[in-house]
Amino acid sequence: MEEREIKRVVEMYSDMILRISYSYLQHTYDSEDICQTVLLKYISCGKSFDTKEHEKAWIIRTTINACHDLRKSAFFKKTVALDTIAEKEAPAAPSSEIIDEIKKLPVNYRISIYLHYYEGYSVKEIAGIMGKSALAVSKYLSRGRAELKRNLTADAAYGEKAGEIYE
Repeated sequence: MEEREIKRVVEMYSDMILRISYSYLQHTYDSEDICQTVLLKYISCGKSFDTKEHEKAWIIRTTINACHDLRKSAFFKKTVALDTIAEKEAPAAPSSEIIDEIKKLPVNYRISIYLHYYEGYSVKEIAGIMGKSALAVSKYLSRGRAELKRNLTADAAYGEKAGEIYE
């Protein structure tokens, strides 16, 4: 695609893409990302359009689809505006016997348990994050819970026996 054609498309459609994506996402920085994504798709697709209306319709549909994709992504679901965060204090790091035991687990068990129980991700989402199969993540969760149970009941039994010795 020629540079002149690229400039024409950018000048003609960038404001429209920004307005559509901002009305959908309500964030300027996300809208700018969508605008860049749509323009890059247009440039790289090498599509020829019958009319300017067909070209405009393609850009609008691509913008809406890109907005939908971003809204469906885990990143968008797990983020909040910085204004909201500024009002809240950072929570203190939780400290408990369970968290101490979780820290002792093997890495895959520890990450799976943390993402599932503390961050609220599903098995499928964790599989995507870790680059593992959903079956593997299910096994990590199952084995991690079993190991936690074993360690916590062993600690409790040891504590009872230790208490008997000191009495």
